[in-house]
Amino acid sequence: MKMRVLVLAAVIAGVGVTAVTAAGEPQAVRQQLMKKVGEAAGALNGIAKGQKPYDAEIVKASLSTISETVKIFPNHFPPGSETGMETEASPKIWQNMEDFKAKAAKLGGDAEKILAELPADQAGVGAALGILGKDCASCHESYRLKND
Repeated sequence: MKMRVLVLAAVIAGVGVTAVTAAGEPQAVRQQLMKKVGEAAGALNGIAKGQKPYDAEIVKASLSTISETVKIFPNHFPPGSETGMETEASPKIWQNMEDFKAKAAKLGGDAEKILAELPADQAGVGAALGILGKDCASCHESYRLKND
């Protein structure tokens, strides 16, 4: 019985280590960071479209998430992480790293400006998304691989 418990514990620990290792891979980290940005943008989009009521706390939290996430996002593109884990990162990132970082900084800066002048209603959130959406599109058009 004790041996079975020890074996089960070892297997569970091994699975945990594998999951942590995979999560630490730059591609996985990037994907999780972009998921956070997508969720934040989705919350803002719901308010902008009137699908959710305006909530200043949600707007503030979403803008903060976008701002903070894009500050660290470009740090997860080390050489050698161009492929693997179904990455959508274009090789152009590594060829134009300064431009890539500048685009991320613009998104972060715009999110911070909008956060400082927190949109007060649905229309304000929509206008904010117009600005942030252009920033996102600019980077995605240049540096995100298209899925067929």
